Amino acid sequence: MKRALVTGGSGGIGAAICRTLAAQGCHVYVHANRGLDKAQETVAGILAAGGSAQAVAFDVADAGQTQAAVQAILQDGAIQVLVNNAGIHDDAVMPGMNAEQWGRVIDVSLNGFFNVTQPLLLPMLGKRWGRIINISSVAAITGNRGQTNYAAAKAGLHGATKSLALELASRGVTVNAVAPGIIESAMTENVFDKEAIKRMVPVGRAGKPEEVADLVAFLASERAAYISGQVISINGAMI
Repeated sequence: MKRALVTGGSGGIGAAICRTLAAQGCHVYVHANRGLDKAQETVAGILAAGGSAQAVAFDVADAGQTQAAVQAILQDGAIQVLVNNAGIHDDAVMPGMNAEQWGRVIDVSLNGFFNVTQPLLLPMLGKRWGRIINISSVAAITGNRGQTNYAAAKAGLHGATKSLALELASRGVTVNAVAPGIIESAMTENVFDKEAIKRMVPVGRAGKPEEVADLVAFLASERAAYISGQVISINGAMI
């Protein structure tokens, strides 16, 4: 059984990814920071469906805390599927953005990627098979007013994805990024009404978390062995 770690697994997209990977046969570590209760709910659902999962909690932006948590996970063997989904918003137009807003968003999405991924690489390479999928955003491709920090962090993941893919390609490990557009969630319900979504998205609706999860699960499968170093959009033809 392959072992998967999904950071930000307590959120809407993250939970859908966890459920789909578990259904695909992985033992899934459902990560949370403050939302451990939600991660445990996701684990309970996976177990009830006959899957295998457990919840873990740590702050990906805290290098020491992350290192300790990752080493504990590695005691049971290498992680072969890693989904870097953790990320936060702290939106403001840049003239009104403070350094803390800038730094925290970068810390979680970009430094968090390094803190989680780097210690998992050598054990993954030892298996000569691995899948790393980084969850980005349409904002990293097009930009978005009020999200300079978020767009910068996610765009940084694109460069990291392409470079790491080159480094690991000869060892059976692929690295890709998935860039969702507007996806159904509690957050988007408060930002976009249905008419706004119809104007913005050519297919006329928001995406479903399960649609993102299906794409991630494909990239995590044997069938995606020749796909690496790519940024794959899933946005209903927004761009």
